[in-house]
Amino acid sequence: MRITIALGGNALLQAGQEGTFEQQAQNARTALSQLVEMMKEHHIVLTHGNGPQVGKLHLQNELAREKTPPMPFDVCGAMTQGQIGYLLQQQLQNELLRHGIKRQVVTLITQTVVDPEDEAFKNPTKPIGSFYSAEEAKKFMAEKNEVWIEDSGRGWRKVVPSPEPRSIVEEEIIKDLVDKYIVIASGGGGIPVVLENGVYRGVEAVIDKDLAAQLLARAVGSEVLMILTDVSHVAINYGKPDQKQIGTVTTTELRRYHAEGHFASGSMGPKVRAAISFVENGGKRAIITSLERALAALNGKEGTQVIPG
Repeated sequence: MRITIALGGNALLQAGQEGTFEQQAQNARTALSQLVEMMKEHHIVLTHGNGPQVGKLHLQNELAREKTPPMPFDVCGAMTQGQIGYLLQQQLQNELLRHGIKRQVVTLITQTVVDPEDEAFKNPTKPIGSFYSAEEAKKFMAEKNEVWIEDSGRGWRKVVPSPEPRSIVEEEIIKDLVDKYIVIASGGGGIPVVLENGVYRGVEAVIDKDLAAQLLARAVGSEVLMILTDVSHVAINYGKPDQKQIGTVTTTELRRYHAEGHFASGSMGPKVRAAISFVENGGKRAIITSLERALAALNGKEGTQVIPG
């Protein structure tokens, strides 16, 4: 069976950690040890988030801008694809060797096409990077014509557009690789690019990794999309006394819950949208669950299982 697995960036860089390479490597070992059993029998495409990592790289750019030219945000995305891809590729290869599994791993730097007319470019909403004071934010807005917002009472952050992913530039290459290798692709949702006058050009934006994961899963013909997060199930009435976990659910039911406002746009909302889109476009099943429950969820015993309806 062909499975696309979306691994959150926070699985590699957890809250409260400094973000050293050693910490992230240990986190990767822990995460991948949960997935290696699947790789004995199935063809796996692995994708990942990069939010914490690209935020830190953006901060490094800002702090060093007097010494070395800062890189554009799309280039920062490419750099973290390489960074996280290397980390995952090496740790996964080591896990496979430990289990006596003769499979090779390849990471592909991936570009995701977005529409330059997407409404998101007119209304940037995705916070990136570190928190700054109101005075610093006003200075950046005046000097660079950037958009900044006050974020949850913790300070001011730059916001960039988050357009819908439309297609994957390297789709055919990934399809050629997946039957023979374990492929890591579309990291961080992919590097956002637009196609204008027959030429690709990178843009400053963030693509939601789960929406990009369902696009990747459809492109390579995966039967299952597995979205791994920090909770065991999707829930309705989240955080309320009548909170209820969702087990097996049809796309029709889940779409109704989404319309009723049960899933926040900054957390579970994109995961639910991705699951619905994947199944409604030919996928057999989408799973949303936590990393430690991944194998049981694949066997239908855990997590939220989204099926056609």
